[in-house]
Amino acid sequence: MSSLKHTNRLASETSPYLLQHAHNPVNWFPWGEEALALAKSEDKPILVSIGYAACHWCHVMEHESFENEAVAAIMNQHFINIKIDREERPDLDHIYMDAVQAMTGSGGWPLNVFLTPDAKPFYGGTYFPPIPAHGRASWTEVLEGIAQSFKTRREQIESQATNLTGHLEQSNSFGIQTGAGNPAQFTKEMVAEMAANLLKTADTEEGGFGRAPKFPQTFSITFLLQHYFHTGNQAALKQALLSLDKMAGGGLYDQLQGGFARYSTDAAWLVPHFEKMLYDNALLVQVLCDAYQITKDDHYKRIVEQTLGFIQHEWKTTEGGYCSAYDADSEGEEGKYYVWTKAEVEAALGTDAALFCEYFDITEEGNWEGVTILNTPLKAGEFCKVHNLDEASFRESIGVSVAKLLAIRSQRIKPLLDDKILLGWNAMLVQAFAKAYAAFGAKQYLTAATELMSFLESKFDHKNEWKHSYKNGTAKIPAFLDDYAAVIKSYILLQEITGEGGYLVKARDLTNWVVEHFSEPKTGYFFYTHANQGDVIVRKKEVYDGATPSGNALMAHNLYYLGIVFNNSEWRERSVAMVGGLQKVILSYPGSFGVWAQLLQGITYGIPEIALVGSDHEKLHSEFLRTFIPLKVYQSAPRSNRSFPLLAEKSSNATPQFYLCKHFVCYEPVNQTDMLIRMLKDL
Repeated sequence: MSSLKHTNRLASETSPYLLQHAHNPVNWFPWGEEALALAKSEDKPILVSIGYAACHWCHVMEHESFENEAVAAIMNQHFINIKIDREERPDLDHIYMDAVQAMTGSGGWPLNVFLTPDAKPFYGGTYFPPIPAHGRASWTEVLEGIAQSFKTRREQIESQATNLTGHLEQSNSFGIQTGAGNPAQFTKEMVAEMAANLLKTADTEEGGFGRAPKFPQTFSITFLLQHYFHTGNQAALKQALLSLDKMAGGGLYDQLQGGFARYSTDAAWLVPHFEKMLYDNALLVQVLCDAYQITKDDHYKRIVEQTLGFIQHEWKTTEGGYCSAYDADSEGEEGKYYVWTKAEVEAALGTDAALFCEYFDITEEGNWEGVTILNTPLKAGEFCKVHNLDEASFRESIGVSVAKLLAIRSQRIKPLLDDKILLGWNAMLVQAFAKAYAAFGAKQYLTAATELMSFLESKFDHKNEWKHSYKNGTAKIPAFLDDYAAVIKSYILLQEITGEGGYLVKARDLTNWVVEHFSEPKTGYFFYTHANQGDVIVRKKEVYDGATPSGNALMAHNLYYLGIVFNNSEWRERSVAMVGGLQKVILSYPGSFGVWAQLLQGITYGIPEIALVGSDHEKLHSEFLRTFIPLKVYQSAPRSNRSFPLLAEKSSNATPQFYLCKHFVCYEPVNQTDMLIRMLKDL
């Protein structure tokens, strides 16, 4: 079928995912007033189909069903068909995913949901095959069955939809206990139990947590690194580092160019689902920086440098923002862009091939469907010891070979680039650049962080009413809670690395905006959507830490930090109450509430408040940034500043000094970083 034979309303959209469906024979609409009004005027059920550009099975269902003219005719006759990019409209995705999970017990993408004309869900599922298979009805059978039921059982469907919507509203507070939140409730024994519960799920052989498929779970790794800092628990450190080492050594990591795939299909991190997402890489860079600060192992530094290099080379736009993802597929095959045969490598490298193949585990038979996914069972240093090689010479030789293979790979057809720029994901990248600068002191990362934030401010900020998505010169869709929360955290980290208090003022002002427009007063938590957003049937409260931090968890962190910086006890108490309200589920399921678990642990052990003041403080500032001190509040300045309580009434001598307060007690200032660290350990 020619791609120009049909054109629907998605052709005027900017989302790569929606544009992929712009020439389907299905009469797709984007989500909006036109489609919703048409459903009511024609009294037709709505089919909402949700996916994203890098979703393999979304592509499969499109090819099998949405490109089929006979199937499209059924869809067009009986339904108002709406396509949604879940990354553009995560609010809608959350609602209808919850609905499908409530109906079927599972979810995923593609997500296909049938709604009444007033947008209430009554039936749904994920992928449906073109013919009945694997216990699944065919897509045609589903369509015809729903169309018939809507005509003959309308009252029953409406009742079911109303009940399901009520369930979604009631489940909005699942796991939340109001009235909790006294810091005295948080004990070290509780934190130890959280760590033990998390380690029970650990794969102590291959790293990570649970069974395949395995996701990075960066929040759990971060929690364990912080737990080691507070307690010296060697099992926590070992599992955290093992997880990072196995991921970085496996096929999950692009051994040639850098960057991590979304998840591994096997327990050993060898066979990834090959899509690469900006948020995964931004989050992994952050925890790798933590690992470097603790261990000073250059292996982690190299992985960070390579990954950030990949992001900047492949995803940075000419305007200065960063694209969202690479698809898993190229030329219709998953992973084709990344895999090699031994013959290809030998032809490219000649006499250097033997060493290269040994290091990257390349064999004649391959390790996946007759080809090889490059992986490194041993780190370079370990490999050199086993083979009695000079590490510097080995690295140089491997670097030359990698460059040759990258040159060949660049001639292949790349996976599809999802080039929309998302606010929250880019804010996570600001944080990654900031942490890389803190860990390594490389000015290029400071520049990258500040320039990216300037880009976000210039393109997404409309007088505090920020937008969620940007492409082709246009920012659209009101920003969601996690967007705002990530931007606020980015401002906080930018202040820490630059010492510029203006970033904290911006963080405070944006937090006031979020408190005003997203709060649920009776619980103290935040809704996912702005109070004025009228196109959702339920205002959800997201508290689960999934692939990205929940907006509520990030806001709890932000409120605690800014509550100290601006001496706002209401914000600090609200943060503690938010953690307390989820205390039971955090304790029982720390792997699902990892960002919350970090804050609960920090509050329990005490979050240090540190100020560095002195006219010549740059050296101490750099030393301090390179030190791993989790969940600190940190400000630096050349002189005392009454605008900020931590900087007020401090000596402005030429000799800079650290001022430390913790557990509501302040201590004698010191003028050396190692003295400050000793004080923290003693406390």
